[in-house]
Amino acid sequence: MYFNFNSNKMFFLFILIFSTLISISANSWMGCWIGLEINLLSFIPLIINSNNLLSSEASLKYFLTQAIASINFLFSILLKLILLKNFEMNFFLSMLINSSMMMKMGSAPFHFWFPNIIEGMSWLNCFILMTWQKITPMILLSYYMNKNFLILIILLNSIIGAIGGINQSSLRKLLAFSSINNLSWMISSIMISENLWMLYFFFYSFFISIMCFFFYMLNIYFINQLFIININFSMKFLIFINFLSLGGLPPFLGFFPKWIIINFMLNMKFYIIILIMIMMSLITLFFYIRIIYSCILFNYLKLKWLKIYIKNKYLFLIYFNSLISILGMIFSTLFFF
Repeated sequence: MYFNFNSNKMFFLFILIFSTLISISANSWMGCWIGLEINLLSFIPLIINSNNLLSSEASLKYFLTQAIASINFLFSILLKLILLKNFEMNFFLSMLINSSMMMKMGSAPFHFWFPNIIEGMSWLNCFILMTWQKITPMILLSYYMNKNFLILIILLNSIIGAIGGINQSSLRKLLAFSSINNLSWMISSIMISENLWMLYFFFYSFFISIMCFFFYMLNIYFINQLFIININFSMKFLIFINFLSLGGLPPFLGFFPKWIIINFMLNMKFYIIILIMIMMSLITLFFYIRIIYSCILFNYLKLKWLKIYIKNKYLFLIYFNSLISILGMIFSTLFFF
């Protein structure tokens, strides 16, 4: 289940990073498509683990969904090359290209594969899928946007991401639905500007990395495992802060990029959309608080002897990241006044 840093995996990881750079620096749609294909074929060997049937199933599902999205994308760019010389089909074409990108990054209403695939992955692969794999589709989406269609997608993402996570007991699925909810904010930010998207994406990746690293270190995959393990209170408190930051609660650092997006969208007079997005963020905060509640308050006495020992270097990393969160919280609070 763990990600072994052998030479093969490092090779595929390098190609994964390189393929994203190919796609976002390509000067033709065909170049973008080639980059996406290389990206798909390099990520599958990273998911596959012969000891785990779930990961093999996840890699097959991932391949099928991404292949369908790639075919859709290839079809739409060929249609653009052949037909756009004679006919004006911008609205239809932009919807086709946008929807294939939505499928690539696991956005609603093409999100059904996303939580199922994440369930069969290790935490490091979850982190790659929730962050790095969203870069290429997002950049390609910004090249050929259909704004009316994207507004509908933003609403769908925020509602499905919030409601889908309520009944989940698996932490991986919960973070997957949280990622779908965060996609609505990402798409909003890329409609405003690419710089704002980069800012939001950086903050989101930072908080997700802390979460994934923490759960990987403790080997936790389900909420009820948090009842059993006996971690010291300072660690629980740091996780508490990072979860609230990921949810975007006002004094915390995670609210800072959301606050900028809210301001821009209010200027663009998207009042109802921003209201729905804020309301749905409150629902995601509800299920984060439920995890924190179980982690801090429930400590079964009969399992007190189950003490988790964490290596000092890992502990230092978590403390360091959380310190950045706390300092950022103080820094961002100054901006809100």
